[in-house]
Order: sequence, then C-alpha cells, then structure tokens
Amino acid sequence: MHARRSHACHCSQRPNSRDEIANETDSQCRASSSSYSDLWSCLWIPLLLSLSKNLTSAKAQTILLPGGIVNQPRSLTCQSPDPNLYYSPVIGILSHPGDGASGRLNNDTNVSYIAASYVKLVESAGARVIPLIYNEPMEVLTEKLELVNGVLFTGGKSKTGLYFDTASEIFKKILAKNDAGDHFPLFAICLGFEILSIILSQDRKVLERYAARDQASTLQFIENINLEGTVFQRFSPDLLHKLSTECLVMQNHYYGVPPKHFVKYPALSDFFKILTTSSDTSSEVYVSTVQGRKYPVTGFQWHPEKNAFEWGKPMIPHTEDAVQVTQHVANFFISEARKSLNRPPIRKVLDNLIYNYSPTYCGKAGQGYDEVYIFS
Repeated sequence: MHARRSHACHCSQRPNSRDEIANETDSQCRASSSSYSDLWSCLWIPLLLSLSKNLTSAKAQTILLPGGIVNQPRSLTCQSPDPNLYYSPVIGILSHPGDGASGRLNNDTNVSYIAASYVKLVESAGARVIPLIYNEPMEVLTEKLELVNGVLFTGGKSKTGLYFDTASEIFKKILAKNDAGDHFPLFAICLGFEILSIILSQDRKVLERYAARDQASTLQFIENINLEGTVFQRFSPDLLHKLSTECLVMQNHYYGVPPKHFVKYPALSDFFKILTTSSDTSSEVYVSTVQGRKYPVTGFQWHPEKNAFEWGKPMIPHTEDAVQVTQHVANFFISEARKSLNRPPIRKVLDNLIYNYSPTYCGKAGQGYDEVYIFS
C-alpha cells in the first residue's frame, strides 16, 4: 500500500513573495494529488492568494465619482446632524367627522376618521403622526399640540359646526406658536384650505362652486413667482414644466376660491400669496396652491397624498412623475417641521401616536379611500 502523501509541511523554507508561494503550491499540486482532499487544499490556497493580491491592488486604485477623482483609501467622517433641527418630528392630523365611507363602516354620530394616505404622506418623509380627534375636549387637543411639530388639515366635506370651530381654534394656536418664535408649519389640503379661506375672509361666500370632482389637472404657476422657500423649491425645472403641461395632480372638490376673491378679500391676499391656479372641467379658474407670507402655512386645493397612496378614484395620476410630486411635497412639509423648537417628552409621544390604532381597509366598502383610521 502506498502511504498518503502529506502536504502540510512542504514549505520548510518560507518563499519570499506571494508569487513564489503560488508557484511552489502549483508545482506541489502537479506532483502530488492522490486524493480529493489533497486536490482541494491545492486549489483553495492559490485562490486565497489571488484574492489577497487583487484586494491589495485595488487599494492603490482610484475610483471615479461625479465631480472628480477620489483616491482610496481615504478617511471618511460622517457629518454631525444640524443641532438646530429636530430629527424626530411628529405631525398632528385633525380627524374629520364620519367614518370615511358614508356610514358603511361605522355610523356612530360621534365617529371621526383620518384617511391613511395622509398618515403615509407624513411617514414617507420621516415623521410620525398623532391624531387630533376633532371632538375631543379642547384642553386635550391643546395638550396634544404640545407633542407635535406641525399640523395637517385633511380633505373632506364638513365646513360647519364643531369641526369648523375646532379647526379655527387650532389655527389660532398655530399662529400663536409661530408668533412666539416656534417654526410650526401647517399643511391645509382641499377642505383644509377652504376652511382657512373662510376663517381669514370671515365670509363663507369666499368659496364658489366648481366642477373639479375626480379630475386630474395641471398647475399653472403665477408669472414671475419666486418659488424659493415654498413647497415647490425642491422640484426640478423639468418637473415644474411637467406640472404645468401634464395632468400630474389630483383634484376632487366641489368648491374653490376664485383668484378675484384675493382682491375682494384683502385678508386673504395679506396672509397668502398665490403660487398656482388650476381650471375645472368647464375651464373655470380657481386658486390651487398658496403659501403664507409670514407664516409656514401652505394651502392646497389639490391632493398631494393621493398620487402615491390612493387607488380608489380612476383619475388619480400614478406615473413616476406624479409620485415624485407626492414625495417632494412630503419632504418639504417634514423639513419645515424639523425646524420646530418643540422637543416633546418621548413617553407622552409614544402614548399618543397613531400606532396605537389600527387602520381599516375600506377599498371595497368605502367611497374612494383605501384605508382609514376610525376614532369613536
């Protein structure tokens, strides 16, 4: 019988280089490969040496990056977060009367809801949500306002009663926070913008009837408008052009504010500057986006949340450009909320987050919303 040849001690004299080791190993393998284990050991040693050689060589190379050539290796230092910004922002969303499905899900007279698309809009940009349940006692809502860094008024139908009174009181508190030095943003979408228009003008006739139900539309920018510091500052020139030429936003309303009313009601034009207008299916023009002149308040007659998060209406745009519109709007809102000076107690925030509630799927039973949070 032949004794198994051992290859463990063939390197009694250490070669001077990696190449010499590889050459010697190769010659040994050719001379001796009586078993699979011998053959395997002969194969993996040169492979490891080759990988080591390639990695060593790569360290001396350079890599091309946009803007120039960067030598490797280099020491990377992560930039510290801006101490003036808050990186755990929380947004309060005001609930709306009803269940979001005309009573199909819950017909309790005290029930209210928040469409989940508004929550997803906020979360997609790096913030969390606390529901501001409109029929809670005002002292409870006031406490919740101390736990958030901005507020969102949603779309809907209700313009009277307790809901209107609650929205009016919250709006006053938001202005007071900003007057006291806290950068505290408000996004008012569709009904939310209509309510602000009524509050500022002190006249419900500020709204006129429009045919803009379930309509995709363009946004027409006011000539020579400065978009710096507005919701559109993040949009590329190409996307801004597409907004004015392609139907990338969703309209879903019966009422709106005609541009002429910004002349008729000076309180409106004193508070807001018009950024865009849109036209309904009868070519009647209404104000579609506004920005507060003094306060971080943005009003939308259109629905930025729907492009990415709602599927129940057939005219909602879902193209890549339309989804970019949603994301840019969300990013702007939360970037504004990060400027807030409020640093709420973590435990109280956790106790009030919308995570304490479960959304209800209503895409089949509802009237356009895919999911809603119901509060009763």
